[in-house]
Amino acid sequence: MLTRATIDRAVAAALEEDAPWGDLTSDALIVETAIARADLVAREEGVFSGGEVFVAAFRLTDPSIDVELIVEDGEFFRPGTVLATVTGPARGVLTAERVGLNFVQRMSGIATLTARYVAEVAHTGARIADTRKTTPGLRAFERHAVVNGGGHNHRYSLSDAVMAKDNHLAVLAQKGVSVTAAIQGAIARLPHTTHFEVEVDRLDQIEAVLAAGVDTVMLDNFSLDDLRAGVELIAGRATVEASGGVSLETVRAIAETGVDVIAVGALTHSARALDLGLDVRIEMLGG
Repeated sequence: MLTRATIDRAVAAALEEDAPWGDLTSDALIVETAIARADLVAREEGVFSGGEVFVAAFRLTDPSIDVELIVEDGEFFRPGTVLATVTGPARGVLTAERVGLNFVQRMSGIATLTARYVAEVAHTGARIADTRKTTPGLRAFERHAVVNGGGHNHRYSLSDAVMAKDNHLAVLAQKGVSVTAAIQGAIARLPHTTHFEVEVDRLDQIEAVLAAGVDTVMLDNFSLDDLRAGVELIAGRATVEASGGVSLETVRAIAETGVDVIAVGALTHSARALDLGLDVRIEMLGG
């Protein structure tokens, strides 16, 4: 969850990184009494995300700066739309500008890309979900943006759910341990509320996993024919997730195989920052 505390920690660190000893340019060229009035303007269409993060960049720089959000997170906008207005001491506005833009451009880019994936599968029952392929330290921000784009969040961290992947199963195989027995033993040791997911990369692995009573089976890098066969084989006994080889060009066909969830790493690791700009007007008051 993207809380105010999480926002403030990350934004404060970004501001310190960008101006560790102050903004030399603004301090040298802009008089202390100057007031800035600025519009956050969309240069292209998209889905907005990161409004409160944008506000925090200015609030933490100078609490006297006022930011009015005109568009809400998750709202679609067209080029030329004024998304927010900023008013306050010009030095503070100029100091916070880049940090505020960096966050909102990145988050809106993720929300916009997610919305495109969601639109591709809207005629099916499949959910679009993110992965842990996020920018270190910024997972809460990027996953908030995925939700704003109409997507869903996968497990937040390694501490949230069990997800046995190919490397885990390979270790079991080397030890000669039955996959079914190993999973059943793990389930018995876990709290009853813990979700258990297993990744398979072949159809012949599915029955042993289902026999253990898992909640979700991830079909990793399956062909479309094998995805359809996997869905038919699982037959509602577990949630079916597809992963690997997912792009805007392939996601529709993957969804049409009948899977329940499609994990898309590209939502966060390959999203392009959206083109948003802060148009600033400075009133040189007081000389």
